[in-house]
Amino acid sequence: MLSPVSNLNSIKRKDIALLGAFCLFLSTIEYMIPKPLPFMRLGLANLPLLLALNIFDFKSFLILLFIKTLGQALITGTLFSYIFLFSLCGTILSGLTMFGLRRLCPAKLMGFVGIGAAGAFVSNLSQLALAYIFIFGDNTRYVAPPFLAAGIITGILLGIFCELFTRQSEWYRLRWQNEKV
Repeated sequence: MLSPVSNLNSIKRKDIALLGAFCLFLSTIEYMIPKPLPFMRLGLANLPLLLALNIFDFKSFLILLFIKTLGQALITGTLFSYIFLFSLCGTILSGLTMFGLRRLCPAKLMGFVGIGAAGAFVSNLSQLALAYIFIFGDNTRYVAPPFLAAGIITGILLGIFCELFTRQSEWYRLRWQNEKV
């Protein structure tokens, strides 16, 4: 039986590996930044997910989500903790939201800025729901406003970076053209 990755073409596998490695690199950088809450991150490792929206099919995108989530947990040492649950839930829901928005709204109607902000909002909202259930209870209302605001701001900043990168990158232009064909 073939693994899910074995029937992808060689270029697609290399792109998944490249963007997966980029997720892990950014997770490592992000791990070094102090956090006000244990599960709060800036979302830097979501940058490769945004880049993958136009160049990956759903299956390839899911593989990248899995690499990002598992790799991030291994890097931060949180694989067997509640933080992994928060990260898994936030990444999956955010990734599915961003992928769905990209498929429903063409790039001319909604750019990376809007998709990045929406993805960050969904990720943070899901993490706040888990924080309400498992940790803070009613006190979640005190951390929710700054948590959501920080997420939306970083989502917008990542979206701006993606917009600029995709306009300048020859590598990205070639991948996007190949995906449209």
